[in-house]
Amino acid sequence: MRPFWFASAVLMLTTVSAPAAVKTEVVEYTYNGTKLKGFLAYDDAATGKRPGVMVVHEWWGLDDYARKRATMLAELGYVAFAADMYGEGKVAKHPMEASEMAGTVRKNLDNWLGRAKAGLEILSKHEKVDSSKLAAIGYCFGGSTALQLAHAGTDLKAVVSFHGALPVPSDSQAKAVKAEVLICHGADDSFIPEKAITGLRKAYDSNKVKYTFESYPGAVHSFTVPSADSHGIKGMGYNAAADQKSWQSMQTLLKSVFADK
Repeated sequence: MRPFWFASAVLMLTTVSAPAAVKTEVVEYTYNGTKLKGFLAYDDAATGKRPGVMVVHEWWGLDDYARKRATMLAELGYVAFAADMYGEGKVAKHPMEASEMAGTVRKNLDNWLGRAKAGLEILSKHEKVDSSKLAAIGYCFGGSTALQLAHAGTDLKAVVSFHGALPVPSDSQAKAVKAEVLICHGADDSFIPEKAITGLRKAYDSNKVKYTFESYPGAVHSFTVPSADSHGIKGMGYNAAADQKSWQSMQTLLKSVFADK
């Protein structure tokens, strides 16, 4: 008779090595001649169609952090697609490089939106996605990208910006917003000017956009990113409380907008 510790060890090994239900894969697609490499994640054990959520990366590019967030969404039961906004899955190593890459995309709004919408199309056409239930979330550069999608009248149920820049919409853009918007902002974020916050909120209020603006005391830019402090950039840092609160607020919003009514 084998001792108890042996049976326990076998059980532990079996538990640890059991295959995860979340499946991930790299998806290659193109927009306007640019080759893009996105990251798809979904629960392969779940049946039936489900809501889809697109994740837009920070100014660093589609890195492990963006992939992690997509995987976390898949664990919540969504099909998640982390879009590639730079092409070829490029990732910056230095802040100057990241700034240049993000700036290149931002300077042409049509191209910026086009690449984002190309990612949404990949997501919406996936066999496991209910294309009537789509959302977009983003971090930093990705947060402003998600807001630009909302301002363009994209057919989304929800848009969430985490420590993103806040593009102020015109009245016509604000009127076009179909999504319910959640803005998760660090109260001490020196990267985002107060006039941008005031301008965006005024445009939303004047045009009756359904939105929530959450400001987290003590949080600075990149407050959801555990490795933010490692870059040594003043004004960037992780804040666990703000990270957890904003992620929970996002979950609450997604459950609400995707609920069958």
